Amino acid sequence: MGNPLIVTIDGPAGVGKSTMAKRLARLLSIPYLDTGAMFRSVAWKLGKGAWEWPEARLEEALADFEYALSGVGEDSVLSLNGTPIGDEIRTEEVGMWASNVATLPVIRTFLKHAQQALGAKYSLVAEGRDMGTVIFPDAPHKFFLDASVDERARRRFLQLREMDKPADLGALKEQIAKRDDQDRNRAVAPLKAASDAAVIDTTDMDRDQVLAALKEAVA
Repeated sequence: MGNPLIVTIDGPAGVGKSTMAKRLARLLSIPYLDTGAMFRSVAWKLGKGAWEWPEARLEEALADFEYALSGVGEDSVLSLNGTPIGDEIRTEEVGMWASNVATLPVIRTFLKHAQQALGAKYSLVAEGRDMGTVIFPDAPHKFFLDASVDERARRRFLQLREMDKPADLGALKEQIAKRDDQDRNRAVAPLKAASDAAVIDTTDMDRDQVLAALKEAVA
């Protein structure tokens, strides 16, 4: 049995990383790793206010956490301590908790090691902000997807409309630009393309064209 195949897909908010990662993982018949779900699951499991705990208490709690992956593509299942992670982590409240715990070095270090452990055990497509630069710097296939702020706002606007949710194109553009600035200029693991990543500007590409480009590069 050879080494696991690791493919990383990084990029800014609203560029379609999750969709592409799931579809590419399906084509390659390997799992998709949702790193955002790992942050959310830690926040959910620890509970409200955990970000104010002493570091020693957090380390003690995290020592009992173990992740596993199964399935392929969009049917991939991430489990924590033997229990599949479900919609309980998808609430706005848990999202805020996850944002709070994600600022803590002890949490980021734990999840970095947990993600690397999964990559040592399973072939996978991992998407996020720092997969190719920090988590899997030696991955053989790295991609950085990008698109203009206008295009990413337009896609998000259409997505919200399809879901019958209120959407303001101007506000979305402002939110995405602000998120970009935060992600690219933060002190820890700033958003940037790995030096050996293939950068794909998806502004004028549809999903099938992006997927074809990814598939061709991995092949």
